[in-house]
Amino acid sequence: MNDTLPAHPTRPVLDVWCELQCPDCHRALADLRALRERYGYALEIRLRHFPLDKHRHAYAAAQAAEEAYAQGRGDEYVAAVLARTDELGRRGEELLLEVARELGLDAEEMEIALIDGRHTLVVDADQAEGRAIGVTGTPTYVIGGERLDGGKSQEGLLERIEEIADRLLAEAGGRG
Repeated sequence: MNDTLPAHPTRPVLDVWCELQCPDCHRALADLRALRERYGYALEIRLRHFPLDKHRHAYAAAQAAEEAYAQGRGDEYVAAVLARTDELGRRGEELLLEVARELGLDAEEMEIALIDGRHTLVVDADQAEGRAIGVTGTPTYVIGGERLDGGKSQEGLLERIEEIADRLLAEAGGRG
């Protein structure tokens, strides 16, 4: 969900604290797609990593996602891994590399990235920022300074995010 346009001072940002072994994050993808369809690039949607201790492969998956973004296919990689959360729990890094190959990514470079830890600083920074603002589970959304917890239920979250985005866009003179 990380788009390639630079941040714009009047463009609202939706940070989505997510982890790739979380079934709730997989269910949240439909809402994120709906938001992208409705707002296009008027709303910046940023995936933020928040690997949970209870999922032993989530940290590696976050690093793999960053490598997929570096290779230009991050959104597709995130969606593909989230579609296989149970399998990730069983197979770990083997699945992460398999998904990379399926998407035509450089799986060898992905494996090296997981070994050399080149993306750990990004993952660690996201996780630290999440903790600092009170994120405790995934998915958690932050928009317009408001934190919305989607870990227990996605019910009503899309509508609430849209309300906030519409308000922010109207305040900025954008569409809404």
